[in-house]
Amino acid sequence: MKNTEGQKPEDLRTRTKSLALRVIKMYGKLPKSTEAQVIGRQVLRSGTAVGANYREAYRARSDAEFISKMGDCLKELDETAYWFELLVEGGIVKAGQLAPLQDEVNQLIAIFVTIIKKRKRNLKD
Repeated sequence: MKNTEGQKPEDLRTRTKSLALRVIKMYGKLPKSTEAQVIGRQVLRSGTAVGANYREAYRARSDAEFISKMGDCLKELDETAYWFELLVEGGIVKAGQLAPLQDEVNQLIAIFVTIIKKRKRNLKD
């Protein structure tokens, strides 16, 4: 089974898990300042939650449950993007260091939005 973006569900499982692992590594490299650690813990939580929520969506028992869990993924991705912005704009991390992670989050947001829209459209048909 392929999703709206032409990827197999396993591909998104791999990508969301890879995102989580990359966020964990990024957190370990943050400065030890209070600000960096507080924001870092937030991004650690939201960035790792995406994959867990996607796995729940993948095992959904209904379309409504799938859409709901995918919405949770989208919320966590958006929150992760927000914490990345604070890390950069707060001068804690240089923009170039987070650019690849930010790009992956933005790509995943686009994919999840498309999947949710298509599933909702299919429910109406």
